[in-house]
Amino acid sequence: MAPITAEQVKQLRDKTGAGMMECKAALTEAGGDQEKAVDILRKKGLASAAKRAGRATSNGVVGSYIHMGGKVGVLVEVNCETDFVARTDDFQGLVKELALHIAAADPRYVRRDEVPADVLEKEKEIYRAQFADSGKPPAVVEKIVEGKLGSFYSQIVLIDQPSVRDPNVTVSQLIAQASAKTGENITVSRFARFKVGEHVE
Repeated sequence: MAPITAEQVKQLRDKTGAGMMECKAALTEAGGDQEKAVDILRKKGLASAAKRAGRATSNGVVGSYIHMGGKVGVLVEVNCETDFVARTDDFQGLVKELALHIAAADPRYVRRDEVPADVLEKEKEIYRAQFADSGKPPAVVEKIVEGKLGSFYSQIVLIDQPSVRDPNVTVSQLIAQASAKTGENITVSRFARFKVGEHVE
């Protein structure tokens, strides 16, 4: 096999944002195939994004998006570990993407653990009522209810929602991809979505 050239490494680095040594190792493993090397880096990156998840995120930015001639506005706080990463194009791009997504998809909460217990219980009651006369054992009904909750979360919880740009990717996957590229833990702290006339009685 031909040795990996500096040009190949540079191309892969431009595509993925990964370090020089990581790019060289991935290209060697992929036999010089750029696409295979991207896949290798992605798998490694997403795996290491999970390891980074516990690290503190005290830097970041507040992003905004105004839609429909000023009728819908969003503010979102996205955090990372260092100010250096907060200023990168990859991070800024993610923040813009998230603000746009929130404007379009109208989530209610950032994470599942923010959904109030009474809201969840009300939803579960509706699902249970649908199966009240089904004759299914209570344990089976509870399993079905839990399954339906997954769909409920994907409607109202930001990180569970499918991306408005690519429904095959969830918002949490978008964040994990950005985390893999930047090498830092990235979290969404909070957001606010305003729509003109929404709170007028």
